[in-house]
Amino acid sequence: MSSLAKTDPQIKKLIDLEEKRQAEVLEMIPSENYTSRAVMEALATVLTNKYSEGYPKKRYYQGNKIVDDIEALAQERAKKLFGVPYVNVQPYSGSPANTAIYFALLEPQKDKIMGLTLAFGGHLTHGAPVSFSGKYFKTVPYELGRDSRLDMNAIEKLAIREKPKIIVCGFTAYAQIIDFKRFGLIADKVGAYLLADISHIAGLVVGGVHPSPVSYAHIVMTTTHKTLRGPRGAMIMVTEKGLKKDEELAEKIDKAVFPGLQGGPHDNQSAAIAVALKEASSPVFKKYAKQVVTNSVKLASELTKNGFDLVSGGSANHLILIDLRNKGVNGSIAAYALEVANIVVNKNGVPFDSNPPFYPSGIRLGTPAITTRGMKEKEMKKIAQWFAGVIEEIKNERFPEEKEARIQFMKGFRIRTEHNRNLQKIAAEVKALTKNFPLP
Repeated sequence: MSSLAKTDPQIKKLIDLEEKRQAEVLEMIPSENYTSRAVMEALATVLTNKYSEGYPKKRYYQGNKIVDDIEALAQERAKKLFGVPYVNVQPYSGSPANTAIYFALLEPQKDKIMGLTLAFGGHLTHGAPVSFSGKYFKTVPYELGRDSRLDMNAIEKLAIREKPKIIVCGFTAYAQIIDFKRFGLIADKVGAYLLADISHIAGLVVGGVHPSPVSYAHIVMTTTHKTLRGPRGAMIMVTEKGLKKDEELAEKIDKAVFPGLQGGPHDNQSAAIAVALKEASSPVFKKYAKQVVTNSVKLASELTKNGFDLVSGGSANHLILIDLRNKGVNGSIAAYALEVANIVVNKNGVPFDSNPPFYPSGIRLGTPAITTRGMKEKEMKKIAQWFAGVIEEIKNERFPEEKEARIQFMKGFRIRTEHNRNLQKIAAEVKALTKNFPLP
């Protein structure tokens, strides 16, 4: 990046520092991953210079012959990989993609979205009151059962009573396998569209280690990063079942994306998506997806041995949600202490959490990124021990109840934590481990 270094050394230095940070930590936020060098190269091309409003062979700007070929290639690769007849690769990210689906099918203030409530592992765009999806449409939230797993009988009863226009399945903090078939039967019973948001598990689906929703859902949305290891972006897919329900469904989606919500697509993003899809179709990727789950199951087992309370009892995918209440530790301070120790997770609410979202009772972690680096079961055992060591160091921290007191507490906690010798020792051990597993 010699040109960047010359033009803006300040930004170049910050990028270098971020690259160093990523190399030296265990990146365990389950929605984050590392792209390949090839994906990055596709992003950093002259394609960023082009405007291409419209779709292949139907553009509003000239000079799009090559861009048409790129976008069409991304579409065809997605169709083949997921087994769908239609795909739109233009959404800028997952939230805009879900917005387009609602824009295509729902009447504001009239039609209902039925999705897992945010506090139980749903997404903002699945009907959360603070999101556009909860502000502009009627929402029917469902929750997990007392065992922190999907209660399909309760979901069916709720759907029959409320008759939503769209039922959303696919979650951000659910560590078990999703029963897409049952969701499909419920949607059919009430005449709803089933939207499967597989943003978190798309790589596991194409890798053959999680069931696909394609036979049961009408619409499938996924981001293209996370377990799929592509650039930040999204795709909306319509299935054969979706076209049977509404033969104009694909056209409605296209019109909702453009001109309904977006202008020109990001053509460099489209190219990088195409590269990621090609990589995901390889035998090597299937091996990767299998190892992601193997690592998650192993890590969950080791964490349990170290006394951690795992929501839903463990993990069957890429993700683990830890309820820290049995440790007497708040998720906010746990996430911060872990970062001091070079382990990056995110604070997260847990089912039936009595704490507010900014100071929740849990942490969320996953294995996609560390598996990309080549880590396996042996490393999972060590990582679980580090988790236990970090939590042990902060177990006597008493998190206050009042808001202002919490702010002051966090200031002092940061200083104490950053000077904690045992945490610094773990940080050094993590850094030593990461040297054996370079970034792609």
